[in-house]
Amino acid sequence: MLQEPGQKLRRVRERLRLRYRDVEEASEKIAGKHQNDEFVIGLSRLADIENKGTLPSIYRLYSLCAIYRLDLGAVLRWYGVELDQLAIDAARIMLEHTHLIELKPSNTAEVTLPAELSGAVDLRRTFYLSRHIQRWGAFSATLLNSLEPERHRYAFIGTDDWTMYPVIAPGSFVQIDESRRKVASDGWTHELERPIYFVEHRTGYACGWCADRDGWLIVQPHSASPAAPQMFARGQAEVVGQVIAVAMRLDVARRRHTRS
Repeated sequence: MLQEPGQKLRRVRERLRLRYRDVEEASEKIAGKHQNDEFVIGLSRLADIENKGTLPSIYRLYSLCAIYRLDLGAVLRWYGVELDQLAIDAARIMLEHTHLIELKPSNTAEVTLPAELSGAVDLRRTFYLSRHIQRWGAFSATLLNSLEPERHRYAFIGTDDWTMYPVIAPGSFVQIDESRRKVASDGWTHELERPIYFVEHRTGYACGWCADRDGWLIVQPHSASPAAPQMFARGQAEVVGQVIAVAMRLDVARRRHTRS
């Protein structure tokens, strides 16, 4: 089963008219640059990869791709590893606590995502978002790239997080501007104008209005929310940024009555 990728690698090497010795010497240059001998592909190791189906280490696979001018993702697919499925597989693994997600979509792949997240991650908890948008069905990765992860961060408001309801409902997706981390103390005339911040603390994340008083960061809920204020001493919490956009479901009230 695993011999086929090795045979493909051999055909590429032969098309490039490279001998085993050529590959070894080229890999030594890569290893020298990175100061890591794991990148070196010895003659016998290359022979085993091509003829016996031996799995190359990630370092040797990198060297082969560099030497053969191959896309690493494409070669990984030869071995049955689909990078485009990484975020989907991650979503299938249930983790108890709110967490940061740094998975990025590829530039061209289109992925069919599950219709719901409920069986994959704990929707009751607030967490960062890079690609956990399975609720909305099939997405082009190019569209996901338009979310500008380099400029903004994304988070999921847990389905049990009523802190900012009704301004931000549980189960919402929020966009965060990391350049706006300083907590404002004034400048608004209506609650809808008051900045909402996304906060990281030692045990998770919080989203709400904030106040900085006497060395304490206070996360304040909406007045209509049943949630209590949260207080963090200096160094125990950090403002990730200001929430600048929200994608929100409109059937929250019905779901809330169902819970009660």
